Amino acid sequence: MNVTFLLNGETVKVEAEPTRTLLDWLREDRALCGTKEGCNEGDCGACTVMVTDADGAKALNACILFLPQLHGKAVRTVEGISGPDGALHPVQQAMVDHHGAQCGFCTPGFIASMATGHLQGRSDHDDVLAGNLCRCTGYAPIVRAAEATADAPVPPWMNDSVPQVEAQPYGPETLDELADWYAAHPDATLIAGATDVGLWVTKQLRDLPQVAFLNRCKELRGITQTDKTIHFGAAVTMTEVLAAIGKDHPSYAELIRRYGSEQVRNAATIGGNIANGSPIGDNPPALIAMGATLHLRHGDMTREMPLEDFFIDYGKQDRAPGELVTYVTLPKKAPALRCYKISKRFDQDISAVCGCFNVIVADGIVSSARIAFGGMAGTPHRAHQVEAALTGQPWTRGTITNAAARFGEDYTPMSDMRASAAYRSEIAQNLLHRYFADMTGQATSVLEVTP
Repeated sequence: MNVTFLLNGETVKVEAEPTRTLLDWLREDRALCGTKEGCNEGDCGACTVMVTDADGAKALNACILFLPQLHGKAVRTVEGISGPDGALHPVQQAMVDHHGAQCGFCTPGFIASMATGHLQGRSDHDDVLAGNLCRCTGYAPIVRAAEATADAPVPPWMNDSVPQVEAQPYGPETLDELADWYAAHPDATLIAGATDVGLWVTKQLRDLPQVAFLNRCKELRGITQTDKTIHFGAAVTMTEVLAAIGKDHPSYAELIRRYGSEQVRNAATIGGNIANGSPIGDNPPALIAMGATLHLRHGDMTREMPLEDFFIDYGKQDRAPGELVTYVTLPKKAPALRCYKISKRFDQDISAVCGCFNVIVADGIVSSARIAFGGMAGTPHRAHQVEAALTGQPWTRGTITNAAARFGEDYTPMSDMRASAAYRSEIAQNLLHRYFADMTGQATSVLEVTP
């Protein structure tokens, strides 16, 4: 397929295989080897590049970014972050001045992330850089370098426009076109952010003979808010979800802030995280606890269901061949919602357990309870027995203790590299106690504990 984009200010036209990664193309076809291959799964950030489209600039992992996703966009690698005459970008000079590099393998990715954050006017440097791993220098001098450039002007060469391009056969631009194509090609793979599918190619070496990219389908990119609901298109990125729900759902927003990294959130989509059916996806527990609704389409036919009913068994969802996830709707307000992510690494790590609680108490009595966990079974699902033990009971420590003992009736967790079954079972009970403490005004955040 033909792909057209700007590369370091120059228009390029590429005849590309649909699942050729930007990283491979840069290093093998263009000899732009500053962008490094580290983990090749979007975890280390060594391959970070800056990608600009109509919505602005964002940092993305080139190792799991397919070339067709760049159609009509602008890309800057570390070679293009310095000026045409070789002048250093302010973040590059600051990394020199503050001794921000030792072996240098990770440095190009840091530079790309820092330059993107600088262009955006960001000051939350820890979040901007959380997706870039360094094991030599340590983060302090790198963060100092980012801080030092806060007031430096953006170099003129960094303001990319985007080229005008024609539609692609692999990139449907309307939902009708996409639904018809997918109904006719039910064995095809739909690619939104490629944060999961990318690993099928780079790690599992899978051949994907038929694909369609969703990033150009505007109907799946929209967010609609009313007094009662927030309605997300399936191709809305997690960065966009975070911005939309921060005010109304702060606990869910904090869960999303720890979801992957800046680069991953800029690519990953809410629909993709649901449709892949992972038992450790972080969105479904929160959405199930809120009572979210999932919308699907097959050809001209549409249907909707409670999100909790979508997950049937491990690797199996209530989705027919050729049927796609189109939207997800959640309540505008859920003041009792709290989300707790337990992982070995605080930022940018896969959950061992993710528990979300939404318990309504009226006059000291539990009137309703929705509790959902990921990482406790083959699918994310509700703790029905625990909910039953809470409902109608006084909101007291004794009720919590009695209800926590029922988790064994709801879940039979497994042991794996992230946690043992016994640990997961104990954590689930502890999180119910934590929720009670949280909702009764006690300090529970590990980030707020002081000696």
